[in-house]
Amino acid sequence: MKKGKVPLEPHVRKQLEDLGSVELLVGIPSYNNADTIGHVVRAAAAGLAKYFPGRSAVIVNSDGGSSDGTAEVVAKAELSSPGAILVSHPVSTVQKIVTPYHGIPGKGSAFRTVFAIAEELQAKACAVVDSDLRSVTPEWFELLLGPIVAQDFDYVAPMYLRHKYDGTITNSIVYPLTRALYGREVRQPIGGEFGFSGRLAAHYLARPVWETDVARFGIDIWMTTTAIADGFKVCEGFLGAKIHDPKDPGADLAAMLVQVVSAVFDLMETYEDRWKEVQGAEDVPLFGFPHEVGLEPVRVNVGRMIGIFRQGVRDLGEVWAQALDEKTLAEVSALGTEEEDSFHFPDRLWVRVIYDYALAYRRRALPREQLLRALVPLYLGRTASFVSQNMDSGAEAVEGSIRALADEFVREKGYLCERWE
Repeated sequence: MKKGKVPLEPHVRKQLEDLGSVELLVGIPSYNNADTIGHVVRAAAAGLAKYFPGRSAVIVNSDGGSSDGTAEVVAKAELSSPGAILVSHPVSTVQKIVTPYHGIPGKGSAFRTVFAIAEELQAKACAVVDSDLRSVTPEWFELLLGPIVAQDFDYVAPMYLRHKYDGTITNSIVYPLTRALYGREVRQPIGGEFGFSGRLAAHYLARPVWETDVARFGIDIWMTTTAIADGFKVCEGFLGAKIHDPKDPGADLAAMLVQVVSAVFDLMETYEDRWKEVQGAEDVPLFGFPHEVGLEPVRVNVGRMIGIFRQGVRDLGEVWAQALDEKTLAEVSALGTEEEDSFHFPDRLWVRVIYDYALAYRRRALPREQLLRALVPLYLGRTASFVSQNMDSGAEAVEGSIRALADEFVREKGYLCERWE
């Protein structure tokens, strides 16, 4: 086996040899998703048959060692009947490959296997979707693959409608920071579903990240950032609602916050020569027709979030002093005395907190995990303020407030650039 070659099981290599090449590939990474993956596989097969008749295609399930029968569900999935239901005469046969992935446990290792199979099969257009989706439809695959097949795009990021309190890490940190750094309006940079060209899959595969933390977490933001920063042709596809198990943003999201933010900050170091030259932000093409959809509610506990923030003000002053500018720290500390009904964490202050944290992460002011765990109470304080501010707001007004925060990240970018060195 060549150095750096992704290990694949002998039966998988035999399937690849038998297939030779395909035009389209759908990857479904999984881990103990027996209850939902059958629906995802059938939706993918139906989408490929309905929207890409006559094109050779393969569905790849990259499984992380499930013990609940996930792989068996995929192996038994009947791929012809959904095509027959949706299309009078499907004229292409969708193949299946079920493979265990090797390497560091995590979604990134599963994606690496998908990229390797895409390269082996010389796939022109690929998509990956989560295996626990309840809202996936055949149309998703038209939107994720179509712009690549028909218009030569390299990367299709998902656009969802989500409940106003869902996705707060994306809304308050990842989206506005990525937009300000790299100058592209990609609303869901860690969405979980993506389309990508075969040439971008090969580019991903060649990057030296597969024995790093990217392979355990951070793969979604890495894919989006790499596509933008390395100059590939990027667009979005409107997928409607993403229905999954909603989580209270005040619940224990510390591990996720640390993982995602560390990935974003690591990428800032990788691509510092690119983002320092970027000014402003511009839209990317959007495929699909945005429309209102029914969304599952997300319950929040504002009082609990403010309580954790106040505890942070009392207990984390010394840690925050290592990360935050003196003026920023003073303003944050002053918030600790505000009453709950008047609590407000301003946009500009939050942007300064994130930029100060990026600078502290770069200079290794503290061990990085300790530093980022101390960000959690600040994030919860900001989230509590956002929830209170938008309690009676509709979806359009909430989106406007998120966009206003993103614009503030752009306006304050000079603050970051001046201090980066």
